[in-house]
This record gives sequence, structure tokens and C-alpha cells, in this order.
Amino acid sequence: MKKHLVYLIMDSCRFDSYLSASTPNIDRIGSVQRRWSYASWTSPSHSVYLMGLLPHENPRHIFASEVYKNEFAQWVERLGIDQLAFKDFLPQLSLPRVLRSLGYRTTAKVSMPVLNQYTLLNQHFDEYKLMENHNDFPGMIREIQFPKDQLQFYFLNLGETHYPYMLGGDDLPRISGVHGVFKSLSEKQSGIAHAERQEQFFDAEQMNYLRNQQVKVIEYLDGLVGELLAKCPRNTHLIVTADHGELFGEDGFFGHGPVMHEKVFEVPFVEGDNP
Repeated sequence: MKKHLVYLIMDSCRFDSYLSASTPNIDRIGSVQRRWSYASWTSPSHSVYLMGLLPHENPRHIFASEVYKNEFAQWVERLGIDQLAFKDFLPQLSLPRVLRSLGYRTTAKVSMPVLNQYTLLNQHFDEYKLMENHNDFPGMIREIQFPKDQLQFYFLNLGETHYPYMLGGDDLPRISGVHGVFKSLSEKQSGIAHAERQEQFFDAEQMNYLRNQQVKVIEYLDGLVGELLAKCPRNTHLIVTADHGELFGEDGFFGHGPVMHEKVFEVPFVEGDNP
């Protein structure tokens, strides 16, 4: 039987933060795996995922080309479509294009401004929406529908796990540069002067607080995944992962992006059919 596909990306969700969280609803989908992102920043990571690749397992003593081949082959089982092959992804290498050609309605709902609908990521989607609030997984769930006789592909970028890991009313340390920087690019301001402002680095207590806050948000999202599962038909395959990890002070790093560190590439990965 052909399956609907729901693809959840918890932005910046660190692997060991996920392990520290209680996730009974996501656990119903499948067991968590430690995998690795192809990129340390939101935009390039989502680009790779939309090619049809997922976070990789980092196997040793195998040709890298075999990893790619095996990943594309798994879409047959995920979607329940026997005739699907790697050649169907060529030459565009676009998962939404392949799904649309198979009769799926393709919908993306994203939280991060860097993924907005004017970027190339919007290609091959029937609907592509930047949510007004980057903490609006509940709004995404309300908008999700599964009409009869129409296969659905939902690609969801969840901003709650991204800095500042905030659930209304939380009092958190703030960094100006990561609070909607892409929303303010059109404002008349001096980029050089802005870049020259020196932010004060968080101390160890603040770093620990922020990491605990991310754990708290993961648990919040897991509760909402329960609502999502109740809305999904039984023939729905779900993927839950992250686009990259996050640094909370290890080796003098905070955040992600221009950072080369194991913890920024290490991500949780869960997939399975709707239980």
C-alpha cells in the first residue's frame, strides 16, 4: 500500500539533548538512532534532505557511493512503491518532484526565515509556507489534512528547538544576531557596524540552562507529535530528525554553522510507520 509521508525536522536539535528528553510519542514511531548531518547549518542541510538523502550512519569500510545508493533504495519501503528507483530522482535530485510525479500533494511548512518561500527550496512544492511565528508546530498540525484519494507529503521545519529554545514566557539570554536576522536584512542599518558589536559570551551556568531548555522543548514537541499521530492515517510513514546539532560551550563553541565540531553534526533519527 502506498503511504503518506510526514517529515519532521527539529531545527538544531542536538542528539544527546534528545536522549535526555522523555519522548513517549516519538518512541512509538521507532527507536532513535545516532546519525550525522551533511551540513552544520539549516539551509544546506535542508537542501540535502530535499534531494532525498537523510542523515547518514557513517559506516566504515564501505565505499561512500554505496551509502548514497542504499539511502535512495530505502524510499521503496518507506513509500510502499515497488517501481521507484534511483533513476526517478534524476536529473533534478528532488524528493518533492519525485513525490509529485507519483501523485502526492507536496506541502512544506517552515519556521526559519532562511528557508523562506523565495529560496530555491520552494521548487516542486504545491504549497510552501513560512510560518509567522517560529514556534508554531501547533499551527502546522491544525493545517495538516489528509483528504481521501490524495497522497500527502508534509515537510515540516520546527523552530522550537532552535535558539532561543523558548516556550512563551521563558526568560532566556539573548543574542541579537540570531533573532530573526534574515527578517531584518531589508532594514536600513549598517551591516558593518552591526557585525562589529561584540556579544558577551555565555558563562557555564547560562550554557547549562540553555541546554536544559532545549530538552524541555523537545518534550513539548513530543506531546504535539501525539496529536499529529492521531491525525495521520495508518498508512503514513514518519521521519523525525534534526538538520544539525548545537554546541553549548564545549571547546569554547556555542551554536552551529561556522563550527567544526562533532556535536554540531550529530543528530537524532527516528522513522517508522504510524503505530
